[in-house]
Amino acid sequence: MTSVIAEDIAQHPQNGKSDWGGLLFLIAVVVLLVWGLVRILGWMSDEQQLPLSKMVIHGELSHVTADEVRQAVNAGGALNSFMLQDVDAIHDVVSAIPWVDRVTVRKQWPDIIKLHITEHGVAAIWNSSQLLDVDGTQFAADPSDVKDRNLVSLHGPQDKGPEVLAAWREMNNILAPEGIDIAALALNERQSWRIVTRDGVRIELGRRDREERLRRLVTLLTDIRQSGHMLSYVDLRYDTGAAVGWKDNRDRLNQK
Repeated sequence: MTSVIAEDIAQHPQNGKSDWGGLLFLIAVVVLLVWGLVRILGWMSDEQQLPLSKMVIHGELSHVTADEVRQAVNAGGALNSFMLQDVDAIHDVVSAIPWVDRVTVRKQWPDIIKLHITEHGVAAIWNSSQLLDVDGTQFAADPSDVKDRNLVSLHGPQDKGPEVLAAWREMNNILAPEGIDIAALALNERQSWRIVTRDGVRIELGRRDREERLRRLVTLLTDIRQSGHMLSYVDLRYDTGAAVGWKDNRDRLNQK
């Protein structure tokens, strides 16, 4: 029994040396891993190692050009390496281009940035200085970009774009079959509606019952067209009938 105890006591110093050796080995491994990680991160962030050198742009584009996209990306700062480039940063600068409605950005190994761009579908000119898309959302593109498209010109309080666009569609459905083409529609601060046709005729609708008043106009069109006079304006802000003005300055009140 005594010899066994002596043997155990003799082995303790050897275990201590082994523990120190294991600890030093572990420290060496950790240091090596950290050093390797730092080197890898440095390599990944080095544009010369994985430079983003190609930009591919997809989409049915009529107003946004590839040069405009590249200029926007470059203005946002130089492209980073493949691994560290933030695609959200590219998304934000390209989305700021006026005609861009939506954009998706992704990276493709080893050096490509791919963008898919969707333009706004323009529906109308808004307050002479902006455009409305098909949902009534304003965007700050130049109306002269679409001057050849004969778009309706809508006017109203700045937050009323969707309402005015919806009203134009409703009115156009009534008037277009009668050969009346709306050139401009305005909603003023008093919530009163005014139409100007492509022929320059002004139609006053007032603040209420706009559909009923337009249908009243439709019933009067035969008499108006048979009059032989050039129409200047129609004022429908009456319970019945309409005030009609001619370009030869003769006015009358039609009570039909």
